[in-house]
Amino acid sequence: MPNRSTDALFQLVKSLEKSEKRNFKLYARRNTATENLKTVQLFDALDKMAEYDERLLLKKATGVKKQQLSNIKAALYKQILSSLRLIKEDDNIDIRLHEQMDHARILFNKGLYLQSLKMLDRLKETAKEFQQLTYLQQALFFEKKIESLFITRSMQDRAEKLSNESITVNSQLTLVNQLSNLSLQLYGWYIKNGHARNEKDLKNIRIFFENNLPANVAAAKGFYERLYLFQSYVWYAFIRQDFLHYYKYSQKWIDLFEQQPGMIKVETSAYIKGMHNLMSAHFSLINTEKLAQTIKQFEQFARQKYLQHNEINRILAYQYLYTARINLYFLQGNFTKGIKLVPFLEKMLKEYGLYLDTHRVLVFYYKIACLYFGSGDNEKTIDYLNRIINQRGDLRTDLQCYARLLNLIAHYELGNFELLEYLIKSVYRYMANMQSLSRVEEEMFAFLRRSFKVGAHALKPEFEKLLTKLKKYEGNPLESRAFVYLDVISWLQSKISGVHVQDIIKEKFSAGKRLR
Repeated sequence: MPNRSTDALFQLVKSLEKSEKRNFKLYARRNTATENLKTVQLFDALDKMAEYDERLLLKKATGVKKQQLSNIKAALYKQILSSLRLIKEDDNIDIRLHEQMDHARILFNKGLYLQSLKMLDRLKETAKEFQQLTYLQQALFFEKKIESLFITRSMQDRAEKLSNESITVNSQLTLVNQLSNLSLQLYGWYIKNGHARNEKDLKNIRIFFENNLPANVAAAKGFYERLYLFQSYVWYAFIRQDFLHYYKYSQKWIDLFEQQPGMIKVETSAYIKGMHNLMSAHFSLINTEKLAQTIKQFEQFARQKYLQHNEINRILAYQYLYTARINLYFLQGNFTKGIKLVPFLEKMLKEYGLYLDTHRVLVFYYKIACLYFGSGDNEKTIDYLNRIINQRGDLRTDLQCYARLLNLIAHYELGNFELLEYLIKSVYRYMANMQSLSRVEEEMFAFLRRSFKVGAHALKPEFEKLLTKLKKYEGNPLESRAFVYLDVISWLQSKISGVHVQDIIKEKFSAGKRLR
């Protein structure tokens, strides 16, 4: 797994771009008379380190004593944030609004109440333009404070208008909070459990969704209310493996931004996440043409200057772009071509490991394993699957299950039959304990157990029997995750026909194009 230092200052220094580092040094030297700055010494030492090591840090920063380190680190942390604020204020709507609020308070403290109100009016205009309800609420609260303490005569019916504005904003914020809570809780359920595994899961998630969907959801007219509403429906559909609705609400998510393009810069990460879900929906629906088109659209977006200048959003965009490209290779059967991406993925996982969550890293490992499996390299497949299997924690139990299942098939392909007998029992127990055993998986385990008892000459009829059984489950939503994580049907067809699995999928892709 990528290195994940927990030292907050080290993480902050490593997140800085070259221009930000240069700006910090100018800021630090401008704001102190001391030439040999200890904070700058410490900064330079941290900047040159690949991993955080306090003992090595003290050797490199010779002017810093051990007993001083904690205080100097705290001072450096504050200095970096202050320097960043100076150069980032125009890029970030929150910082701009916060500055306007600070100016309004300064004017208020000087007794310049009318000027303070004018500043608050400008703040409110900006907040309304970019749907920043919390700042709008703060501005209204401050306005009411000024009006209640001083007779400004700034406008007639001031009290009533301010009260009505406050009621409207508070109602919007309440709805935003309810919908954002629902979206976050659904996402948390998916991260822990993956897709719904049985009727009980489907019922539980439906009851939870219906009980937590606000009764006044029809009042969701603003940008953020609709954003979180569409997000909630996206996660609800995805968990249920209702891929048509998953596509429908992912598209609504993106349409919302296209209707208000100014919000793309304000909520860039949410737009990126929406594009990721839209591309994933096309993949789940096996809509190869639409997936290819959306990837091109996303590639154009990823080249935007404002995105390239933001490290976090740039990394987020690239990881989803790589995911989508791999998915396209899956649908086209171009596994060998997809393997050429692996060195870039490995480099990204190493270089940006600090910013990638464990869940995303595990997904990459599984997709890389599938690329190697599709290309026929079962040993490499097992190497990447072991990175998932050996990961501690309770993230994505479904991913853990399918990593173990694909691991079984890869060992089967390699003829490791002595090891397989042990693995089958181990994996069966694991999946049964997780209550994750579907009909498809039961059939596959039964096949693997039977395959030990028959000779190689009798395997083809067994493959044909299993294929016939599994085809019955292809349209069953509760069984579909087996086909999403692993194209078992194509694998069986390759074993029966003696043709490489990659060629089977390519032929299906070509046949689909001919039908269109």
